[in-house]
Amino acid sequence: MIAGHCWFVHEILAGKKTFNEIKQGLLTISANILSERLRQLEEDGLIVSNLYSSHPPRYEYELTESGRDLETVFHSFILWGEKHLEKCYKSIRHAACNHEIELRYYCPHCQSMVEDISIVPAEEK
Repeated sequence: MIAGHCWFVHEILAGKKTFNEIKQGLLTISANILSERLRQLEEDGLIVSNLYSSHPPRYEYELTESGRDLETVFHSFILWGEKHLEKCYKSIRHAACNHEIELRYYCPHCQSMVEDISIVPAEEK
């Protein structure tokens, strides 16, 4: 599901909140498809809609906690692009000093940064 909806989430992460603002960032999508995708994202719990005008009805969209958690995924793509693409259109910087950042893994149990990770099957809940 999320792979097909990532552009919509990205637009909201970038600060676009209304239907028209999101549509402007996705020029090739029709209005009815965008409406359908936004409804699906809301059903999936990634966004919520808030009515800001009742005549005609207009909504603002914001990410839920689950949707905001995707920000790290998008940042990872940018970091990958900086490293591997000839031309990358975005860069992630430390706001305080304007230097490039790196993505790291942290183990809250050990309270330390992790270099040696392993991918294991998820446990059943």
